[in-house]
Amino acid sequence: MSEQTLTFTLDTGNGEGGDVVIKLRPDLAPGHVERITELAKEGFYDGVVFHRVIPGFMAQGGDPTGTGMGGSEKPDLKAEFNAEPHVRGVCSMARSSFPDSANSQFFICFDDARFLDNQYTVWGEVTEGMEHVDALPKGEPPRAPGKIVKATVS
Repeated sequence: MSEQTLTFTLDTGNGEGGDVVIKLRPDLAPGHVERITELAKEGFYDGVVFHRVIPGFMAQGGDPTGTGMGGSEKPDLKAEFNAEPHVRGVCSMARSSFPDSANSQFFICFDDARFLDNQYTVWGEVTEGMEHVDALPKGEPPRAPGKIVKATVS
């Protein structure tokens, strides 16, 4: 019996084929993958901007207010920290200083960020379209932020 691979696809609207395809990792973080899947199916991420994009570090999105202070109305998630390294293309949940505070915000690593290992929940990895993440406007917040036009899970 083969295990089905779930993917989280972000249409960034970055020209033709602006999709970022992320392999979901329920083996690492089942609760976080379930939340992202649920939010994507509800259309929560559609139109949401990448409000914090730091070159050489990461691109963060998933906040409907675009401020970095918002989330979904669902309860915060219990941390599912794992030993998966934070390297280029890895997707992890953003949170406050409280470990069990992840909700809807996530980030995609541009480069090695191993100092985050075992402190943030890794839930996926970019398998296609990392060039579209690289092309996101930079800033905290960017003057004209890039956004998720549509998010789907399949």
